[in-house]
Amino acid sequence: MSQSNNDGWEPRTRLGRKVQDGDITTMDQAMESGLPLKEPELVDQLLPGLEDEVLDINMVQRMTDSGRRVKFRCVCVIGNRDGYLGYAQARDEQVGGAIEKAIDVAKMNIIKVDRGSGSWEDSAGGVNSLTRTAEGKAGSVTVQIKPAPQGLGLAAAETVRHILELAGVQDAWTQSHGNTRTTLNLAKATYNALENAGEARTPQRAQAVQQEANE
Repeated sequence: MSQSNNDGWEPRTRLGRKVQDGDITTMDQAMESGLPLKEPELVDQLLPGLEDEVLDINMVQRMTDSGRRVKFRCVCVIGNRDGYLGYAQARDEQVGGAIEKAIDVAKMNIIKVDRGSGSWEDSAGGVNSLTRTAEGKAGSVTVQIKPAPQGLGLAAAETVRHILELAGVQDAWTQSHGNTRTTLNLAKATYNALENAGEARTPQRAQAVQQEANE
């Protein structure tokens, strides 16, 4: 679990100053403001207790004029198990540095997952599944997530299941196609699917951005 210390945090963006001043007190308000989220400390303030999970660490090499350079690539996902999810990959010469960078970038990639009752069998107002079928793609991998009735659980591969759990999705059917052995693309496709599930919110966010620009 992330244990960031924000004592002495000095906001560098307009959104950060609004959070520090108390004008914005929830992540929903921050997202609806239309202002870019560029500070991981801001997410720590609005979503305390985020959990993080490292999905994959790989050594990557690149040839340069000075010789072969070796770095570590980390794929990480974060979430609060209640509708908020972030995903990122990052590279560094040290494993620890790659993990820290990935977690910080994932915080700035945070999304709100559009959860709901997964089936007509469920009572209205539930948040155990998705409200609609969602699909995401990354590289050769395509992931489709379908709403499921309460109690089914997560019919998903291990990587996909970890991401859905951190997002707060409890019941879902999933299908994946392509080179699913590549954790990077499988995780990214799952994240993209969950992001696409909330596309119905886009007009509201666009309106918020325009309203903010006119102020």
